[in-house]
Amino acid sequence: MDFRIKQRDGYDGRMGELVSMLEYSRKVLLDDIKDLGQDDLDYYAYDGANSIGALLMHISAIEFVHQVISFEERDLNETEYTFWESALFLGEKAGNEIKNQPLDYYLKVLFETREKTLSQLSSKKEEWLFQENNWENGVAHNNYWLWYHVMEDEINHRGQIRLIKRMLLKNR
Repeated sequence: MDFRIKQRDGYDGRMGELVSMLEYSRKVLLDDIKDLGQDDLDYYAYDGANSIGALLMHISAIEFVHQVISFEERDLNETEYTFWESALFLGEKAGNEIKNQPLDYYLKVLFETREKTLSQLSSKKEEWLFQENNWENGVAHNNYWLWYHVMEDEINHRGQIRLIKRMLLKNR
């Protein structure tokens, strides 16, 4: 494992540094979940908690939404919203809908979502990161912040996944 944030071939300027951070975060996540079985992925530490499987889908959902916002400059359409809704908002609906899938299912979704991100980022120039936009409520943001948020959300949920894994081991 390389513990340096550095330029990546095929990415312009700071875009390569962003990719370096996104990829490191993902590698650590994948190492954390590599040995989980379906029961582990569907485990609930307590009433109202989210499963690891739901958190993995949430990580992909956040990345997908940020692809749409930053690369396509639009919101989710109805079909996309229907597919990702439970993963985006988690909670009871996610608990009812996101379950009974093997690790390979979640890995495929994570991989496909990330591949699209990397492909799109490779086509952008560094200046794109600083392109400013406004939410409907007038709050300003730029593309760099959007992709920072994707990474920080993944890291946050990776912490939850580690906690759930500890609880799983304790309850075995």
